[in-house]
Amino acid sequence: MIHGEVLVNQKGAKRIRNGHLWIYRSDILKIKASGGDVVSVFDEARNFVGKAFYSDASEIALRFFTTHNENINEEFWQKKILQSVARRLGSLELSAIQEKFQTNALRFVNAEGDLIPSLIIDFYNGVFVIQTLSQGTEKLKWLFAEILKNNFSPETIIEKNDASVRLLEKLELKNDVLFGKKIAETLIEQNGLKFRISFLEGQKTGAFLDQRENYLVAKRLAKGKALDCFTFGGGFALNMAANCDEVLAVDISEKAIKLAEENAKLNQIKNVHFRVANVFDFLRELEKRKETFDTIVLDPPSFTKTRQSLERATRGYKEINLRAMKLLNPEGILITCSCSQHFKEELFLETLQDAAHDAKRKLQLIEKRMQSADHSILLTVPETYYLKCFVLRLVS
Repeated sequence: MIHGEVLVNQKGAKRIRNGHLWIYRSDILKIKASGGDVVSVFDEARNFVGKAFYSDASEIALRFFTTHNENINEEFWQKKILQSVARRLGSLELSAIQEKFQTNALRFVNAEGDLIPSLIIDFYNGVFVIQTLSQGTEKLKWLFAEILKNNFSPETIIEKNDASVRLLEKLELKNDVLFGKKIAETLIEQNGLKFRISFLEGQKTGAFLDQRENYLVAKRLAKGKALDCFTFGGGFALNMAANCDEVLAVDISEKAIKLAEENAKLNQIKNVHFRVANVFDFLRELEKRKETFDTIVLDPPSFTKTRQSLERATRGYKEINLRAMKLLNPEGILITCSCSQHFKEELFLETLQDAAHDAKRKLQLIEKRMQSADHSILLTVPETYYLKCFVLRLVS
């Protein structure tokens, strides 16, 4: 399966030896490979660095999956994938998902976080959903599907490859069935609630699995009158409903609100109301009407995909948090999230401090949270820590 060789400078080699998994194009000295190839990588002194996927399109030219000089074959990839599953479940029995996590939907492979860069594998109630986000994993997607089929006997394996990051790899955007019957949607269970998941229209691979544990925190702390901004399928809103008098869930997408309404009906929840609106405008409108809330959730989509737009994104995060702080009742709870890897935890906290200052509000930071544990984080690849979730309380 080794098809090429790449020579890199000492800067690139040092980056890998320090634990990162990427080498940029500017650190490559010599290439004997085609896009998508598995390559052996050496430094200038011909010392072995590792084995990686090579991309002839992206600025991230090499994505490493091992620093050992081992054979890369079907057995290697099967071991990697099964090891990733076993780390989560403690076994390879899919029934363990429900027992350990009280759900039937889980991320099994989290790309760089599981040392299989650019490969995501999610499981939804008998259906595997694969994302291959680089030329290297795209080339092997049928092999990955075969490994899943042979070891877990799923109903269906779907590729959901409509993420725009694929364009940086010169890969087409598409959704398709790799194995089994075509399934447009399914029902999953999370924290005792049912959610309808659309594989064709859903965000990410179908649902926000990375917020599963944070939904439970919201449920525990929610009270009184609640506001859920950027609700998508109603994850936070429906979890909070059990402990709130009423919940108002807002999203700019009519499709998202329709899905959230369907999920509310599925669970026979009647104290959640839905509104299609631009959240920025709606928060200003609520302030003008002098409406207040006991619990507010902000879970926006990423405001920045690049470092270049970070300043504009920071203004956006400050704006929505400042508005939300002004709408909180005394002792009210604000759960605020950012899913942008470029918007680091320190900057997020600084932005919240600025917002509190301008809103003339005092807030306690009572919890710092992150993505659910199945969305593994590799410490030496800071990009794998992307979801920040802070829980604040308004005090006086």
